[in-house]
This record gives sequence, structure tokens and C-alpha cells, in this order.
Amino acid sequence: MGLAIWFNWRRGALIMASQSFRRLLFLSPPLLVLIVMGVILVVSVRNRSRFNPAAPRPETVQDEKKVQQKTESEFVEQRRKMVSSQIEARGVSDQSVLTAMRKVPRHQFVPPDWQTYAYRDSPLSIGHQQTISQPYIVALMTQLARPNSKSKALDVGTGSGYQAAVLAEIVKNVYSIEIVEPLANTARKRLKKLGYENIEVRHGDGYQGWKEHAPFDVIIVAAAPDHIPQPLIDQLAPGGRLIIPVGDERRQDLLVLEKRPDGTIHRRKEVPVAFVPMTGEARKKK
Repeated sequence: MGLAIWFNWRRGALIMASQSFRRLLFLSPPLLVLIVMGVILVVSVRNRSRFNPAAPRPETVQDEKKVQQKTESEFVEQRRKMVSSQIEARGVSDQSVLTAMRKVPRHQFVPPDWQTYAYRDSPLSIGHQQTISQPYIVALMTQLARPNSKSKALDVGTGSGYQAAVLAEIVKNVYSIEIVEPLANTARKRLKKLGYENIEVRHGDGYQGWKEHAPFDVIIVAAAPDHIPQPLIDQLAPGGRLIIPVGDERRQDLLVLEKRPDGTIHRRKEVPVAFVPMTGEARKKK
């Protein structure tokens, strides 16, 4: 009996719903359009009030700030470990270099997708077939150049600006040249944003150096020609040092050249390295 009543009630409800739907279909088109638009408006208002990204809840903003602060603190710890395990452990001992390596935020000098890997013991791509050098190599080259607070440095191959930033923590002025114009422009903006006032970046061929600001106490080259560019030797100050990788794509050596007071050059090999080839005029002159 109860089951029969339930079936009759359900059948009646379906009939009423069907009749209501048929009446709706026979409404005048303008009225039907108004009803549909009203439903859409109600739904959109509810969604906007619930998910409006322009007005995030205060707790969401606070949570994002906490995450950002935590991430920055993690980067500081990663830099500390990088210097301890990758740099000091391999014999770099100059305290000004170690301090600079702990301070410069390497993750700010790599593309966002690579920031997680910024403090690993390896070079990383920065686009345009160029790389940011391995942290140890940056520290080693900087130590070999023997910079001090009065030095004027030339950085050949700006890349993302990391080597220039490390030098800027130690020396008085840094002049940096990059042959890839988009990289030069981006590095200039990045270094300015990070507050480096003693770095000047320009687009150009580093093979020729920067004659207007010569002589330099320090010259560091981050691309490998197959010979030593004479303009860089000419622009080295007496007592100054040129640190440069030289070789072909199969073998390169990191060379240290020191100009003595009488103008003669003392040259020695340091370690085997692997850098991107120097382009521009270096490819034309043998």
C-alpha cells in the first residue's frame, strides 16, 4: 500500500514538472531571454564574490608572505652550505671572496624555473646558449684575480650578471661587457634592482675590452677563445691579473696572466675547465 502511494506521488510530481516545462517553452521569447540572463547574472555575482583574485582574503596574503620569507631563509642556508661544501672544501680561502659568495643571491641570476637548482655544484642555462658558471669556478676565478677594495675590474661575458655582482662586493668599480644584447639589457636591470651602483654594463664584443676605462687591475673572462686577446693584455694595469679560459671545444685551460711592473707577462695554467666559446672577433682572429 505504502509503495503504491509513493509511486503515485512520484508520477504526479513528474507530470507537474513536465507541464511546467511545456509552459516555459511557450513563454514569449523576450521573457525567456530575461529569465536566462537573470540566472546567469546571479551565478556570476556569486562566483565573483567567492573567487575575486583582486581582493584576496587577508589570511591568504599573510600565508603567501610567510612562504616567501621561508623561501628566502632557505636560500640563505643553501648559500651557506654551498660556500662550505663546494668552495671552502676545495681550497678557496680568501675571506672577501667567501663573504661575497655567501651574500650574492645566486637564485636571482637564473631563470625562475631553475631557482631550485641555483646552489647546486654545476653551471646552469640562462638562455641564448649561454650559462651561469659553476659556483666554485666563479669563486676560484675571483680569488685568482686577487681583487681588493681599490681595484677596478673588467668582467668579459656578463651573462646574467652573477660574476659582476660577486666582484662588486669586493672591488671599487666593475665594468661588464656582454655580446648578447638581450642578456646585457636584462643583467643591467637585474643588477640595478638588486642595488649594485658600482657596476656598469654595456652591450659589446669583450674581445676588445673597454679601452675608455682601462687600465684594469682585474680582468675576468667567462668565455673561451682559442688564444689570448691582445687588447685585454694591453688594458691590464701593472700588477694586474687576467683570468681567462683558453682552448677549443675539446679542451680548455684556465690561465692566470700577471703583468709585471716592467710590462712583461707571467703566465701559468691553473685547472682544466669547460666554458662556452667566445664569439665575435675571437672567431675571426687566430
